[in-house]
Amino acid sequence: MDGADSLTIEVHGGLANITPSSWDGCANPSGAPHDPFVSWSFLQALEESGCVGGRSGWRPAHLIAREAGAAVGVMPLYLKDHSYGEYVFDHAWAEALHRAGGRYYPKLQCAVPFTPVPGRRILARDAEVERALAQAAIGLARGSGASSAHITFSEGEACARLAPLGFLTRLGLQYHWFNRGYTCFGDFLRDLSSQKRKVIRRERTRACAGLNIKRLRGDEIKASDWDFFFQCYMDTGSRKWGSPYLNRDFFARLGERMGDACVLFLAEMEGRPIASALNLVGGEALYGRYWGRVVDVPFLHFELCYYQAIELAIELGLPRVEAGAQGEHKLARGYTPVPTYSAHWIAEPALHDAVARYLEAETPAVVHEAEALSEHTPFKREE
Repeated sequence: MDGADSLTIEVHGGLANITPSSWDGCANPSGAPHDPFVSWSFLQALEESGCVGGRSGWRPAHLIAREAGAAVGVMPLYLKDHSYGEYVFDHAWAEALHRAGGRYYPKLQCAVPFTPVPGRRILARDAEVERALAQAAIGLARGSGASSAHITFSEGEACARLAPLGFLTRLGLQYHWFNRGYTCFGDFLRDLSSQKRKVIRRERTRACAGLNIKRLRGDEIKASDWDFFFQCYMDTGSRKWGSPYLNRDFFARLGERMGDACVLFLAEMEGRPIASALNLVGGEALYGRYWGRVVDVPFLHFELCYYQAIELAIELGLPRVEAGAQGEHKLARGYTPVPTYSAHWIAEPALHDAVARYLEAETPAVVHEAEALSEHTPFKREE
């Protein structure tokens, strides 16, 4: 990068202080596949709706790197008082430091809040700016008394580049569906073993019996549809997490600002909605986000969250579907295990060394698990 001495890095306590063009020029530069989750509109909707900031435990501390006044890199960064809404679990690390008389919180988190979607996290135009932003995050952690700095659901290559700065790389697993040049759902089924094809066809028949499945996008999603979806989201979130992270205002802002990226699958019974699933369309993937139902129908979860998503991805020519965190049941539906990556800088040397030893044991176990799971995909075996 030319003129490295002129690089300056600012800390901002909210995206309202950063223009959308400055942020998005780094987050989604021209010619790169669009990632809706790192966009100014998505992250600002979280802030304006109060899902982050205030008493949420997510205090924005975003970094922006400038050269000659122009933004050349940004980093979505939050000072956190807890470890909720991250999906890369470090509670044991926090407990270990507390038992030793230390304090784990606050910590710094570079992430898209409540969103376990892999992608770019330090949004820089070159590796030198990326490194400068990572060093600034370490400096901010030290200056604010934070115990650590974490970059979750990042790219593997980025984690490797940050290792010389003291970041430890941690592996995780998700299940993604990959488009092998299919022109229709039937093409996908023909890639599966005969037994698995029959199972999926049977599941779809049972799930859709007596139901009408609708696909809504953009302006087709009315306020009443968002209301019903939010009812479903609250039901699922209350059962899974106890206290859902997002509010109705966030989804209203999402629909207003990013409606074209939103796809809502609705299942209706006798003209009444009974289940819904929300997806976001990116440049290279369809992202399944939230699902819920008010009537329990066997296999309807698989239909709305997996099979409908596959059909849409094929129609749009997208390379893959990412259906969220966890869920080995996705394996039988054509989703295959893929690694996810996060980077962790820890100030306390003893805890850093203990986590490093832990990751030395955990990493091969995750790799072995992925290899073992790959043997159980529903696809036909090569001769």
